[in-house]
Amino acid sequence: MPLQSFIDVPPDSDFPIQNLPYGIFKPNDGAARPGVAIGELILDLSVVEELGHFRDVTAPRIFASDSLNAFMALGRPVWKKTRQVLQKLLSAENGTLRDNTEFRARAFHKQNEVTMQLPARIGDYTDFYSSYHHAHNVGTMLRGPENALMPNWKWLPVAYHGRASSIVVSGTEVKRPHGQTKPPDASAPVFGPSKSFDFELETAFFVGLGNSIGRPVSIDQAEDHIFGIVLMNDWSARDIQTWEYQPLGPFLAKNFCTSISPWIITLEALEPFRQNLSAQGPAPLSYLKRANDFTFDIQLEARLQTAKMREPQTITRTNFQNLYWSIAQQLAHHTVNGCNLQPGDLLASGTISGPTEESRGCMLELTWRGTNPLKLSSGESRKWLEDGDTLSITGWCQGDGYRIGFGEVSGCIIGA
Repeated sequence: MPLQSFIDVPPDSDFPIQNLPYGIFKPNDGAARPGVAIGELILDLSVVEELGHFRDVTAPRIFASDSLNAFMALGRPVWKKTRQVLQKLLSAENGTLRDNTEFRARAFHKQNEVTMQLPARIGDYTDFYSSYHHAHNVGTMLRGPENALMPNWKWLPVAYHGRASSIVVSGTEVKRPHGQTKPPDASAPVFGPSKSFDFELETAFFVGLGNSIGRPVSIDQAEDHIFGIVLMNDWSARDIQTWEYQPLGPFLAKNFCTSISPWIITLEALEPFRQNLSAQGPAPLSYLKRANDFTFDIQLEARLQTAKMREPQTITRTNFQNLYWSIAQQLAHHTVNGCNLQPGDLLASGTISGPTEESRGCMLELTWRGTNPLKLSSGESRKWLEDGDTLSITGWCQGDGYRIGFGEVSGCIIGA
């Protein structure tokens, strides 16, 4: 029988006692502070800490902050012990919290009565390009199927360095960006709002334990540096990207806004859904090779709701397992040259697309660069996203009688 909490949590809830994701919430009458989600509630970690339940586990006042960076820096042994304390406090058999009315009144907040914030101060952000099907589809559009993948793609996890300051939490409006574009029949570029506005269904992981400059993290140690995973939407202006990306890659087409979900799902919560990474060919170089490298069975969906629609429509379904390069390989490659990662750094997956048309992770692929418009239940169609459209990404792992959910990352597009 699955572990049970004294908090009533429906079987289809994203946040059972098996999950306990970390986030930063702000009550209407108080400062922002760390919490964990349980059902429709949030357990205030600063109150749990104040009452001494973490005394022998974490550093003093580690949860008296408006970010999780300091906690992330403590490493996996502390993360595991903290999780054990929380599961014990929230279990149906333990009366410490269950039977203390005053404690419960102080410690719990309703999720729908607080404001969620970014879970960490993000110092740096890197976005990988790790889905084979996405890379192959995009390459096919640009160069044809025979030359779809660049020569280096199966040898290393390709990535670009993104803009950390424009990462926002789910629910933040997304303003359509301006930039240079060059229409196919024009002799010179023009300036104006992007007309080929896109989403990218991604995940991202937060670095916990950092590494010193000049000291790479080995592939076998990489997992101990990963705190947890969030959902991400790497909003993209495809027409700006087409004109600017050569020779140095994405710039203004990507750095105007990137949305993430507010709850960080820990690797401990995802452990029951660990799967072996699919065989890679050619075999990776030794610094990227790990026995029994892993991925997770995480179901992912994107939903689109236009201003005319009453309900959102699911437009794609894919899975985290469609990533060719693992998160351990991504982190090991990022540091192999001595690059120092820090607690709170964010490393994203890149668009996660599957092998079928229905599992493509962005409008670029779903509409094949606008040539095959997406038909919606409202009678509308979309080549690209329009003002007033809301795009939401959800994800979950399905267990026996429970699910480990990620919540959602959503954003509504507003005019430039």
